[in-house]
Amino acid sequence: MDKLVIEGGKPLSGTIVIQGAKNAALPILAASLLADGTTTIDHVPDLLDIDVMLNILRELGCRAEHSGGTVVLDTETAHTSHVPESLMRQMRSSIFLMGPLLARFGETQVYQPGGCAIGERKIDLHLEGLKALGAEIEELGNRIICRADKLRGADIHLTFPSVGATENIMMAAALAEGRTTITNAAREPEIQDLQRFLNAMGAKIMGAGTDTITIDGVQSLTPCRYKVIPDRIVAGTIMVAAAATRGHVTLQNTQPAHLSSLIHVLRRAGVQIVVDGDIIKVGSATRPKAVERIVTSPYPAFPTDLQSQVMVLLTLADGVSVLKETIFEGRLKHVDELSRMGADIRVDMNAAFIRGVPRLYGATVEATDLRAGAALVIAGLAAQGKTVVEQIHHIDRGYEKIETMLSRLGARISRYSPVPNN
Repeated sequence: MDKLVIEGGKPLSGTIVIQGAKNAALPILAASLLADGTTTIDHVPDLLDIDVMLNILRELGCRAEHSGGTVVLDTETAHTSHVPESLMRQMRSSIFLMGPLLARFGETQVYQPGGCAIGERKIDLHLEGLKALGAEIEELGNRIICRADKLRGADIHLTFPSVGATENIMMAAALAEGRTTITNAAREPEIQDLQRFLNAMGAKIMGAGTDTITIDGVQSLTPCRYKVIPDRIVAGTIMVAAAATRGHVTLQNTQPAHLSSLIHVLRRAGVQIVVDGDIIKVGSATRPKAVERIVTSPYPAFPTDLQSQVMVLLTLADGVSVLKETIFEGRLKHVDELSRMGADIRVDMNAAFIRGVPRLYGATVEATDLRAGAALVIAGLAAQGKTVVEQIHHIDRGYEKIETMLSRLGARISRYSPVPNN
């Protein structure tokens, strides 16, 4: 398995262009099934999760090419709605295919999805939403079969603002008969991007970004060309890395409004941030200050996907910080790895109490999930000595060649690929 080897203690410096958003590209790729023909999607990052989604689409009969950040997807040849279990187990976002496949074929067979082990992430809300639109759902062990002769609009209230459920319902309802209203909908920027994409294909959807989304079903959609928004989590990771290494980094191709909660936290920690259009400049020359309390919560509050990265910064802060995780119960596994590097963190239930230390020290650590892996990379960059991060296939799911990206900012980081035995 590949490893990352990091020589820490060097401030990041330079300019970086932020990649397209994985969490926007995946549902957009799935939604392309709703229109017969060739759809072109620009600014798609080269990631393991994207590869898995494209492989699933190929298994369904689509022709898909990914080159230079552009995906060309021909869905006209799609001939099956059965998603292979082996591919679904590789990525949780494969569940996005339920809605579009049901709308296109009138039935679909999928399996419980895989992905990062960060806690229980039920798909009940997805299934309940599709049932409300008229689907009959049969669960046979790990297999889920959905059927619907006709999808009809409905009023759907989500008991939790699930991003995936909101997007799955939007996609299925785009071709349903009549009006669908989703209340307590998730408000993430990626949902707004999906709405823009669907509307570019001819859908009639409004309200994304608020807690109420209205979809007026149409008879058909038309392929289009579309550009994915920048990845706010990748941008946030670089911002935290710049602060943790006491560097100065300029980020281009960002949407600062999507990062407002992180910007607020970093400024409370004493980090200097300047926003100019789609450019964010981050600088820090002194030890960060402790932040009394951070609570993860659905957008627009502080994102769970940046919790582990910010925790690294707080391990180096002057004072005691409290970070509470309310989304995933398994998202504090990186604490043990940070402790191996000298961090002083106590966990009580879903809260981490972080007493800042003067420095971290290099160690061999293991990425337990995507964002924890990114956090350990940041810790390695800020630490004294050499850090080896193992199990980096998790990181490759969400960061496009992270070692290349950070090397451009002066980081001393390289990927080690063991030579297979003959």
